[in-house]
Amino acid sequence: MKQEYIYPFAAIVGQDEMKLALILNVIDPTLGGVLLRGEKGTAKSTAVRALAALLPPLRTVRGCRYRCAPTGGTLCADCAEKVAAGERLAEEMRPMRVVELPVNATEDRVAGTLDIEAAILEGKKKFEPGILAAANRNILYVDEVNLLEDHIVDILLDAAAMGVNTVEREGISYAHPARFVLVGTMNPEEGELRPQLLDRFALSVEIHGERDAAQRAEVVRRRLAYERGPAVFAEEYAEAQSALAARIALAQERLASLVPGDESIDKAAHISLELGVDGHRSDIVLIKTALAHAAYEGRDAIAADDLRAAAHLALAHRVRRRPFEETVVDWARVEEILA
Repeated sequence: MKQEYIYPFAAIVGQDEMKLALILNVIDPTLGGVLLRGEKGTAKSTAVRALAALLPPLRTVRGCRYRCAPTGGTLCADCAEKVAAGERLAEEMRPMRVVELPVNATEDRVAGTLDIEAAILEGKKKFEPGILAAANRNILYVDEVNLLEDHIVDILLDAAAMGVNTVEREGISYAHPARFVLVGTMNPEEGELRPQLLDRFALSVEIHGERDAAQRAEVVRRRLAYERGPAVFAEEYAEAQSALAARIALAQERLASLVPGDESIDKAAHISLELGVDGHRSDIVLIKTALAHAAYEGRDAIAADDLRAAAHLALAHRVRRRPFEETVVDWARVEEILA
């Protein structure tokens, strides 16, 4: 079978804020996902599909259709039953992958379906897994998320927030783990997300084509080189890919020991208030993003640069705005708070 070579993440020219947002979400998958908003042809899909190659293989329960972790975390019903019976869970390694959700996906296709007839006649819960089951402990990619029906987006965001997908039919329910890195992409010219849904994405990045002629030319050179010889091109960036993967792995380890100080939490609250952001989700996301950024930068505590980077990613799409008006963020006030 011919090997497929995905365009390397390390070979993407520019788009630093987009790449950073994606990396922070894999460092801390509990952040709540990232929304990439921008015109077509700006490497959004390329970056998402390349992300999985930077992550180490998963330790999973052998044969589990949800890829449950052998130790720790929420187990599916089958794995939980084995543990309750005193059975040891056999392990296997599986690569991380990007699971894509089509725009025309139905609720049953996304969440899965329960066989009501089997439940009534046989007294057994028969569940046909959906896309959320395949996405557990992987990356769930939703292109043109703004074109999805609102109730489908609600299902995705609820699962991303809770880490569990629950399906209920005729008084019968079934739940399975559904913890994933959610990435949505969209072109604002094709329609916007409702503000309530937009707020549920932890981070958001506005993406534009490169404005520097030299950078644009480099985009073309690299893409043509990749198309001429994907294997050779991938080899050229193998060292940079390995270095980036190692940096992410170290950040994941470091994050577990990082605790935000009171000063950082106070500054996060002041920033949200100053920018007029509603609710408390922004404050929590701001601190969690700053922690992930500090871990990525190799720091043992949150610094002003971490809060600054986190604010740009976590708050711009949450600032209150009037209908038909562009969002204007007073970043000067943020700098005064961080000073």
